[in-house]
Amino acid sequence: MAVVLPFDPVAEPSLEGIIELVRADMERVNAMILSRTGSEVTMIPEVANHLISSGGKRLRPMLTLATAELAAYQGDGDVKLAAAVEFMHTATLLHDDVVDDSEMRRGKLAARMLWGNEASVLVGDFLLGQAFRMMVEVGSMRALDILSTAAVVIAEGEVAQLAAAKNTATTEDEYLAVIRGKTAELFAAASEVGPVIGALTKAEQAACRSYGMNLGIAFQLVDDALDYGGSRSKLGKNVGDDFREGKITLPVVLAFRRGNDEERGFWKRCLEEGEITEGDLERAMELLDRHKALTDTVDRARHYGAIAKDALGLFADGPAKRALLDVVDFCVARAR
Repeated sequence: MAVVLPFDPVAEPSLEGIIELVRADMERVNAMILSRTGSEVTMIPEVANHLISSGGKRLRPMLTLATAELAAYQGDGDVKLAAAVEFMHTATLLHDDVVDDSEMRRGKLAARMLWGNEASVLVGDFLLGQAFRMMVEVGSMRALDILSTAAVVIAEGEVAQLAAAKNTATTEDEYLAVIRGKTAELFAAASEVGPVIGALTKAEQAACRSYGMNLGIAFQLVDDALDYGGSRSKLGKNVGDDFREGKITLPVVLAFRRGNDEERGFWKRCLEEGEITEGDLERAMELLDRHKALTDTVDRARHYGAIAKDALGLFADGPAKRALLDVVDFCVARAR
């Protein structure tokens, strides 16, 4: 059965503002990405470019460039840091697909399906190494500290998610802690390093980090809802993959807590024991709808989106600030 996610009847938000703001610098970032994936080992550029060229929005590097613009930064450090952020993100996707046994990524076969798990992991490691080389070239110890710390936190978040996988006893607080690490941390770091090299005040740097962190949480919560109530074109993967992989996401946490014993038994059978039969995905979607789990997940995403917007209150109005505010609206509106 189809689940319709709630939305407000307003004009569709877009990323056009930030795309136009950083267009010239993103061309430099894209050129740098292509040059840094080069290797005499033929498989490395083949695997890396399969994912890098597959149509991702490149939102995280755009956040680095836009927040550097907010800081009126002059130089090329933001371009190198933006490329490093994209490499970090791509590496995590390559690794995630291996951990999750994913078949699709961004609407294409996952790299692991074409080159194998070993190649996907090792090319991810190569991209992480290149990312750290670019961070060092920028020469900002603080920026290096932020992004290297992010790499550690993201890995911790992935392991925490692995530990929580198939555990229907996961609480909402526990789940939010996982997504702060595995998803929101890179949004936060990407939004903080531009202001750092732009020499903004500590308060302004913290504001940009808060913006990125809360945007990242909102982004992931919408993804969680879309896995049950979206479309393959929006997800870039098959609808229901989280369910089939036994992932405990916020909609499941809410439906499990609000359900009766029979319903909780259903979630345990499907997610903890992995016994999924024909019609179970439809049953799951019916339960999520019954308990308003998707609606409330999107409402929570809106809440974190509002916090992200408020974090930018320190800054005067201008093209960069408006573009960053539009990004929040776009991320939340994907649930339409």
